[in-house]
Amino acid sequence: MEQSTGARRSAVLSLDRDAIAQLCREFGVRRLAVFGSAVTERFNPERSDVDFLVEFADSAPQTLSHYFRFKGALEALVDRSVDLVEAGALRNPFIIESIEASKEDLYAA
Repeated sequence: MEQSTGARRSAVLSLDRDAIAQLCREFGVRRLAVFGSAVTERFNPERSDVDFLVEFADSAPQTLSHYFRFKGALEALVDRSVDLVEAGALRNPFIIESIEASKEDLYAA
């Protein structure tokens, strides 16, 4: 059973961080982190999506088009559905605490 858990987790840890960093630079991302099942043994490579927390730089376009283009680029890169949460949009302190406790930073400008 431990081997299975490790295999599941290593699927997420094998994200191409160089390609992610390139996307972040291209889209004006200040910080990007992964959270949720993707950083736990609950991650299922066949069914799970990947949850990302993003903070765009002030200089990045603040448009829905920009947000969805970045989301689409992430989905193409990780080859699965992505939930993209903007850090500044979070208001619920319990959700913020949960994300902060489990997130794994992938990029910081």
